[in-house]
Amino acid sequence: MEFHQNGTKTKPPEIPLVNGTALTHLNSLFQTQFSANIDPSRTFVSKVKRLIVKVGTAVVTRSDGRLALGRIGALCEQLKELSSQGFEVILVTSGAVGLGRQRLRYRKLANSSFSDLQKPQGELDGKACAAVGQSSLMALYDTMFSQLDVTSSQLLVNDGFFRDAGFRKQLSDTVNALLDLRVIPIFNENDAVSTRKAPYEDSSGIFWDNDSLAGLLALELKADLLVLLSDVEGLYSGPPSDPNSKLIHTYVKEKHQGEITFGDKSRLGRGGMTAKVNAAVCAAHAGIPVIITSGYATNNIIRVLQGERIGTVFHKDAHLWSNIKEETAREMAVSARVSSRRLQILKSEERSKILLAIADALEKNASAISLENEADVADAVAAGYENSLISRLTLKHEKISKLAKSVRMLAAMEEPIGQILKRTEIADKLILEKISCPLGVLLVIFESRPDALVQIAALAIRSGNGLLLKGGKEAQRSNAILHKVITSVIPNTVGDKLIGLVNSRDEIPYLLKLDDVIDLVVPRGSNKLVSQIKESTKIPVLGHADGICHVYVDKSANIDMAKQIIRDAKTDYPAACNAMETLLVHKDLSNNGGLNELVLELQREGVKLYGGPRASGLINIVGTSDFHHEYSSLACTVEIVEDVFDAINHIHEHGSAHTECIVTEDCEVAEAFLSQVDSAAVFHNASTRFCDGARFGLGAEVGISTSRIHARGPVGVEGLLTNRWILRGSGHVVNGDQGINYTYKELPLEA
Repeated sequence: MEFHQNGTKTKPPEIPLVNGTALTHLNSLFQTQFSANIDPSRTFVSKVKRLIVKVGTAVVTRSDGRLALGRIGALCEQLKELSSQGFEVILVTSGAVGLGRQRLRYRKLANSSFSDLQKPQGELDGKACAAVGQSSLMALYDTMFSQLDVTSSQLLVNDGFFRDAGFRKQLSDTVNALLDLRVIPIFNENDAVSTRKAPYEDSSGIFWDNDSLAGLLALELKADLLVLLSDVEGLYSGPPSDPNSKLIHTYVKEKHQGEITFGDKSRLGRGGMTAKVNAAVCAAHAGIPVIITSGYATNNIIRVLQGERIGTVFHKDAHLWSNIKEETAREMAVSARVSSRRLQILKSEERSKILLAIADALEKNASAISLENEADVADAVAAGYENSLISRLTLKHEKISKLAKSVRMLAAMEEPIGQILKRTEIADKLILEKISCPLGVLLVIFESRPDALVQIAALAIRSGNGLLLKGGKEAQRSNAILHKVITSVIPNTVGDKLIGLVNSRDEIPYLLKLDDVIDLVVPRGSNKLVSQIKESTKIPVLGHADGICHVYVDKSANIDMAKQIIRDAKTDYPAACNAMETLLVHKDLSNNGGLNELVLELQREGVKLYGGPRASGLINIVGTSDFHHEYSSLACTVEIVEDVFDAINHIHEHGSAHTECIVTEDCEVAEAFLSQVDSAAVFHNASTRFCDGARFGLGAEVGISTSRIHARGPVGVEGLLTNRWILRGSGHVVNGDQGINYTYKELPLEA
């Protein structure tokens, strides 16, 4: 077979053993009814025993030519994990030439005189670079694998060797012997002594680079899978930097060969995406499945072996797969709009029945939901996620029951669609009505909280909206089963495409461009997520970036009440966005013992305290570096203020306009706080934790908005509605406003 060329680290999740082998576990993944983000076209990975991983120069080196130690370390950890689980792993690595070039440039610079540096600097000899870099690269692999208690071996080859049948047999025997000993063979082309005068010249045509070498080895060594690691997510329809380029999940030669526009070749190596595609096409044609994916992620090889829909797959039967025509982002949005219009024409009681069916289905499938959620939580713990995220991720039976209850509350609420908000007689027998109606199609992007999926879906149905959902990868299994449970009870008259679940992260940029078919974006997650979405779309965005909530304890406060409120606001659910993050205390309480009582109350609950400039010295706590900080844990900031107006100024300067509370017995001071604090929710003598759609009686919430558009605070059904105007006449015409008597008489809302 010829190969031709045209042109902060976390531990990866462990693949658990089942019946002694990881392969049994992988097989079981495809028998799970609700596996998230698992592509059924990739079931071939369940049969993988021997795999070859090729890592490119751009992955193992940084842009300056130095080694990318973090990425190499993550790669070695994945390969060690797979080897220990019974996989036969073979590595093909690039990077020697780039690394050698960087070292020789430094050596040349160190040995040059000033006059030497004034002369034009010629290009370094590529074969010398390969010789110097190869020893350094292999020394690094040996060191890293040794730290992981893994033995590796080096095999340098040239294309000419493969003409010899004896060599090929010896190569196969040697590799088999190494794999039997649990040794990881590391292959590289021996550029230092290659007879090739320049890249792509004087080649025998057997292989041209390490990509095609990896493809050739996959055939020679009878691999079950070839994984080509690149510096991008996979094969795109054009240069990945082009916003119009789209990731191709499954490559079909007949379909994609003439559609793809390749960008530049590798910045340091000889190959690039063109080389990878050519190698992948040849190997796939010969029966070896290939996946091109990013080597920048810390666990992509393991994710590939779990059948996840990442990267681009090449397979000899790809053209036969029935699901090769993937639904585009636009098609999903259009389908949601069509289904939403069907939903809107149902009678109110019919929409309520759908919600009641969803509540029943949640309770009926609670055990299956919990099982999938437990798998997500286990992966999150293994990956080293923070406790606050794991807390939001966890979905126990009690929470499922509460979700079902909130869905039933929505089913029982007054019909929100088609309500007459205003009736006006414009002129005699000319009646104008302002009527509530759905927004249309909502796109909700959320992180870590699978319970949000249920709330948002129920609100969309109650308000007659179509919905697209994109959850975080940490909740993939939970989101998948919840989506399946909910859509399974939506009647065919509406269609299960009313609620679409977006599995691929690369779809988000396309969805954010669809301002003609998506009417509102609601991001629920980190400050970074919300900010990125706001910068990336013309679609109106409703949400909040931070939950920097304050409780101000005034000098006239009942201290026992204040202790109760701050304890609840901070400790009831520290990961919530409505939890107290800053405690402001009137200066007089630092003199009468009130401040000490408040501090001791929090410390008894295990809350870590950080102080502002005035509080840190007075009560001997660590100073804070930033008042605008959301801890999302048992920690908060304490600061002393002059009075209520100083507290208001502090909130306006450092807050996020989410939820604020004043504790005071002085009604005049309370009213000043309530009227002047410019936040979405402002409370008097009540915990900030009350800022919640269910607690407000909204049934559920799509999120909390600190925006100043049509909805602020907890956004329930009303926040997902807009209005339209209905005018009823009897042959009225404007005709230059001649002969018409405008009355503008307000009428009762009842028709």
